[in-house]
Amino acid sequence: MTPWLTVLGIGEDGLDPLGRAIVESAEFLVGGKRHLALAATGPAERTTWQRPLSRTLDVILARRPRPTVVLATGDPMWFGIGTSLARSVPAEEMRIVPAVGAFSLAAARLAWPLDNVAALSLHGRPLGLLALHVAPGARLLVLSHDGGTPSRVADWLVRHGYGASLMTALAHMGGPLEARIEERADCWTAEVPDLNTLAVECVAGADARVFSRAPGLPDDFFEHDGMLTKAHIRAATLALLAPTGGAHLWDIGAGSGAVSIEWIRAGGTASAVEPVAARRAAIARNAEGLGAPGLEIHGGHAPEALEGLPAPDAVFIGGGLGVEGILEAAWEALRPNGRIVANAVTLESKARLVRARSELGGDLYRVSVETAAPVGRFTAFRPAMAVTQWTARKPWPAAS
Repeated sequence: MTPWLTVLGIGEDGLDPLGRAIVESAEFLVGGKRHLALAATGPAERTTWQRPLSRTLDVILARRPRPTVVLATGDPMWFGIGTSLARSVPAEEMRIVPAVGAFSLAAARLAWPLDNVAALSLHGRPLGLLALHVAPGARLLVLSHDGGTPSRVADWLVRHGYGASLMTALAHMGGPLEARIEERADCWTAEVPDLNTLAVECVAGADARVFSRAPGLPDDFFEHDGMLTKAHIRAATLALLAPTGGAHLWDIGAGSGAVSIEWIRAGGTASAVEPVAARRAAIARNAEGLGAPGLEIHGGHAPEALEGLPAPDAVFIGGGLGVEGILEAAWEALRPNGRIVANAVTLESKARLVRARSELGGDLYRVSVETAAPVGRFTAFRPAMAVTQWTARKPWPAAS
């Protein structure tokens, strides 16, 4: 069908000839006040965005198939409104016309290769997302929420040992008000216009935290009350779970949420099930601070609490193996070809895993970690409790 919805990218310099023609042919024009002022042409009825955003999206969808134009900053598909619209409008009903986006403009100003830069948005998103990307030597391009974002980023960098990082705030790129402000994070005092993109060259200090994407973040990165899958065991567990982009994990008996948080850091999504309220609060803080704000946290006791959750591609059972029906419910819900991993330290839980292997197949491992520690004037290894792991892959249904 002929597209009825056009998502038009617009820069600080306003409309080009194609953009003017699109706006002049529209019956309905949607944008922010700044966008509408830059597109002061044409007879279209105009409206600005309302809060929540869904109210205006409903108005747009109700106008189908009348010609409608939505104005966006730069490239609508880079953290832009085009992404939200594409969830509700089929591609064949849309025309997306991008302008040069903020990331491209910033890379051009700095001569940074875009293929070697982490691009992220802090517009309406928590600062903890920085923990997904900050690393020694990394380069970041960040869409700011407002003029206060550079100061908040500078404070975050200082608190995590990256105070020597060079920050460049690029404001109103491509327009007559374009400005550039540079300073180290630990010296940042500048006032910045609301419309800005922030570039960060990460320099690690001696006390810098390294937020590796590899599984097994240090235990002290997580707030916990002792219910934590320790780093070495967590790394082995995640290797067996094999996270992939977009795959969904159930973390049953989540404790600190460490396994599901590291799963999300590897590119997946997750539902953490934890019956203790104080632990759920800690999980939320851990998730926000380590770049996993999208973690779904659920209360209640499994298996009842599993009802209604998105079907999992992988399941981790870190606690509750003694409860009747948990393992069976998780296996039943698991998608074909999905992976399940369960860890146990007590003899009773280990016996349940031996039975699971007998009933469902898979593999059993015993993992033991010993840490060097002082013994008087000498040093010896002290063993932690050994962990038994059961892992299995759910087979595809037999062909009929």
